[in-house]
Amino acid sequence: MVTYVIDPPPQAALPVAGSTHVFPVRRLYCVGRNYAEHTREMGFDPDKEPPFFFMKTPDALRTDGKFPYPPGTSDVHWEIELVVALKSGGRNINKADALGHIYGYAVALDMTRRDLQGVSKKMGRPWEIGKAFDDAAPCTAIHPASAIGHPAKGAIWLDLNGVRKQTGDLADMIWDIPSQIEYLSGLWELKAGDLIFTGTPAGVGAVKKGDRLKGHVAGVADLDVTVV
Repeated sequence: MVTYVIDPPPQAALPVAGSTHVFPVRRLYCVGRNYAEHTREMGFDPDKEPPFFFMKTPDALRTDGKFPYPPGTSDVHWEIELVVALKSGGRNINKADALGHIYGYAVALDMTRRDLQGVSKKMGRPWEIGKAFDDAAPCTAIHPASAIGHPAKGAIWLDLNGVRKQTGDLADMIWDIPSQIEYLSGLWELKAGDLIFTGTPAGVGAVKKGDRLKGHVAGVADLDVTVV
């Protein structure tokens, strides 16, 4: 029997919609610049780069509808995203088989300390300080694919204090979900419990304390978050 020298941290998990069960989370992979207009918004050409990924920590997930404004920054941006939850994985998964590895879907915010991310980019440093901070991933419950299917098109949008800021369609993704799984599994061995944040449409911007964010992905869920 293994005896830990300190108490292990709790297992990161997300609730499952319509169930008392929870989904254990292993890793959070995030695809960068996966909608053409957002890519241009960030100053890049969507036709000239392959997909790339960064990570957030599993304990950055938050499901209580609150986002605590983080320290060390004055420019925190919202990014609404569809999230994929894997029930199985492997290496070098063919995209034709990718959907069979998906347990379900959720809606989340990839919150970003944009000023700190920008400094890291200019200095050629990693992005963790801008992306992988505490509470950086407010998220809904997971909705099983057995109940909602596999969304490949439909509206994705975000309102700030009742004003529409982001709007797009899942069909606008540069790399669709099977392509993301195929590419990722060529670089890491994907496993059950992994989440993939699939990118955000154009219209990102800064929040302040007291703001209310409402995100939506058609056929999946609505996400309501207050900045505290």
